[in-house]
Amino acid sequence: MRPGWACIHARMRSVDLNCDCGESYGAYVMGDDAAMLEIVTSANVACGFHGGDPEVMAHTFALAKEKGVAVGAHPGFPDVWGFGRRRLPFSAAEIERLVAYQIGAAQALAAYAGHRITHVKPHGALSNIAAEEAEIARAIARATKIVDPQLVFLAIAGTQLERAGAEAGLAVAREIFADRGYGEDGQLLPRGQDGAVLHDPRVIAARVLKMVEESAVISASGKRLPTQIDSICVHGDTPGAVAIAIAVRKELVAAGLALRAFAKAR
Repeated sequence: MRPGWACIHARMRSVDLNCDCGESYGAYVMGDDAAMLEIVTSANVACGFHGGDPEVMAHTFALAKEKGVAVGAHPGFPDVWGFGRRRLPFSAAEIERLVAYQIGAAQALAAYAGHRITHVKPHGALSNIAAEEAEIARAIARATKIVDPQLVFLAIAGTQLERAGAEAGLAVAREIFADRGYGEDGQLLPRGQDGAVLHDPRVIAARVLKMVEESAVISASGKRLPTQIDSICVHGDTPGAVAIAIAVRKELVAAGLALRAFAKAR
């Protein structure tokens, strides 16, 4: 390899920066979507079950369209009170229909706003369960494929979700989390546990760049778990989310990485 070629190659790489948004509900505001949509390249919009409502969804999709941000459906458990972060005892078949229902709602409101859904990313407890349990991951993948097989399946890297999307024949984008800590098995640390939610923008940005450069999830102990990385998530409801997203974006751009949505609107 010619001297300097590795550096040039690295500078040609691109990665997506996404956020979970549209999670306000009625008069209750969650996060600063307008600011986040100035920073990210993809947005996962709540579909009315854990957050969001028709007004919030239509507004979020329209704003994302205006900012040139790709959008996806962000289905979760029907649990506004618990923000979709409580594990509810639905069967795999029930989850399949819950997810299909929410994707349909997102497609309708996106079309109403003049935008188009390009991907699906499960939310909160639903995502965490699916990351561990193949049956639930397959149910979410099946629902996605049945509604629209052209949708990209945005999955937590190295989990059952990634495997289920591939098995279903969907295009899969592998995601890491900027503001969350990982256990030794590559699963997210439970919220409430020390190190589960990260807050220092500079520390977070440096850690994200390391993961992207090394193509690996980095656990809380520093263990590297190799994986392809297509997208980086900053949770819109994390305190200081805007500052975190800005820091991550600056760090990636300074390293020569282009920020580009993994799924362009069709």
